[in-house]
Amino acid sequence: MFSKSKIHEPGPKAGSDDTSKPATAPVEKPAVPAPAAAAPAPKAKPPASQLSSDLHITGNLKTTGDIQVEGQIDGDIRAHLLTVGEGATVRGEVVADDVVVNGRIVGRVRGLKVRLTSTARVEGDIIHKTIAIESGAHFEGSVQRQDDPLNASANAKPAAKSE
Repeated sequence: MFSKSKIHEPGPKAGSDDTSKPATAPVEKPAVPAPAAAAPAPKAKPPASQLSSDLHITGNLKTTGDIQVEGQIDGDIRAHLLTVGEGATVRGEVVADDVVVNGRIVGRVRGLKVRLTSTARVEGDIIHKTIAIESGAHFEGSVQRQDDPLNASANAKPAAKSE
């Protein structure tokens, strides 16, 4: 009923000189699952949460992810990466691994890496491991370097030497 012969396929005609080769069906390779299918793929990092410029939030924000603020926040923010947009204002304490300030923060900033761009306005103390302040940034407050600024208590002061 069904055959794998090459009756209708183009090739040498009967009686031609190339009759020494037997007609064979093409060999199909067995399906092999892709290596990625065997092990689950690593989860992609979710995109940053964006708070638009028309948003005004009163209250604290806490996430293990990234936040990009373009609006106004009256409260504390704790995140992995915090980006404060040029038109944004944050009134409260900011704690993040990475803090990029393009807008305004009124309150304490604590971060492993803190960057104030040329459009930044910060009124408050900055506790950091590394800091970068671009020319043109406005800053009023004190700067203190700590090895672990994220876990420092709110009232931590450097210990005075007694001799």
